Amino acid sequence: MSRQNKNGKAQRIVIKIGTSTLTDNQGRVDAAYIEDLARQVAMLRAQGKDVVIVTSGAIIAGLEALNLPPRRPDDIPTLQAAAAIGQVELTRHYAREFEAHGLCVAQILLTRNDIDRREAYLHARDTLHRLMELGAVAVINENDTVAVDEIRFGDNDTLAAQVAILIVADLVILLSDIEGLYTADPRVDEDARLIEHIAGLTEELVAGAGAAGSGKGSGGMVTKLEAARQLMAAGIPMVICEGHRENVILDVVSGLAVGTLFESEHNSQTHARKLWKALSGTVKGAVVIDDGAIFALRERGGSLLPVGVTAVSGSFMRGNIIDIRSASGFLIGRGISQHDASVVELIMGHSSDELPSLVSLEEPMKDEVVHRDEMVVF
Repeated sequence: MSRQNKNGKAQRIVIKIGTSTLTDNQGRVDAAYIEDLARQVAMLRAQGKDVVIVTSGAIIAGLEALNLPPRRPDDIPTLQAAAAIGQVELTRHYAREFEAHGLCVAQILLTRNDIDRREAYLHARDTLHRLMELGAVAVINENDTVAVDEIRFGDNDTLAAQVAILIVADLVILLSDIEGLYTADPRVDEDARLIEHIAGLTEELVAGAGAAGSGKGSGGMVTKLEAARQLMAAGIPMVICEGHRENVILDVVSGLAVGTLFESEHNSQTHARKLWKALSGTVKGAVVIDDGAIFALRERGGSLLPVGVTAVSGSFMRGNIIDIRSASGFLIGRGISQHDASVVELIMGHSSDELPSLVSLEEPMKDEVVHRDEMVVF
């Protein structure tokens, strides 16, 4: 099926707008941009499509209201105060422009706690589904007024991916200040070319991603690739594109070859609960595995056994989310550890038959470090 046919069938769409896209050259919220965004979304709604917006820009909006320089504050109290004021200002912009098209806007502020806890996760899902049924456009942002490092998403690219997985979206559009992913940084390399389609992340792609593109936001190409990684595991296509391109949202949804499309070769979606388990929480540590274990995870769909583990990092506990990496550090998968880090260090490199003699526990030793039902392989 062509790109046009696939994107054209998208019914439920998540649109993420970065701070650099949402602000003008003076670092102020670009009201004209939100006006045009509302126009495009209204056209999609007229086609019967559901749209959820993940927006950045609250801190910038707050700094503007406070007559402070448009630069992300270094101290937490000022940052959170700006966010508190900016959420009101930013929502006012969205509400005004969408109301002109007869659309109602709903504001939702999330932290990782709201995704990490299963009950809160399901309540958020049900609320978003009901808002879509009622014809409202949810405008979502991270709750920067209360978030601390332990419960932060850290960037809205990750938040957009989590929201898309939550509502089982058909398409995610990341509106950025760059056209997509290039073979090199186009700002410094005139030979850089746009990569139009990516079916899987490689070590070379991840290594070539740069840092944040501006001083206004917190994201960059690295966070967009992490969002792509999660979405491809969920079977949800994602497009990175230049947010100021005329009718960019309509063109992407219609299936035109705009920006960079990330779409896994495997179309089947991983079970929703499995995705929640492996991707929703904060990563507490990591294990390094050998080539045999990588083959078992990728080709056989097996669990991660101690014999394939070669190194352990972090002080994670049983039930925590951990990364599963290759010897070079490339992310192979993510899942819930069956053991504390100290136990994994004792049993790594050993076969299942050897485990009872290595660790004395009151209950039988689990053979797996990470069970396949609680793991996502990228």
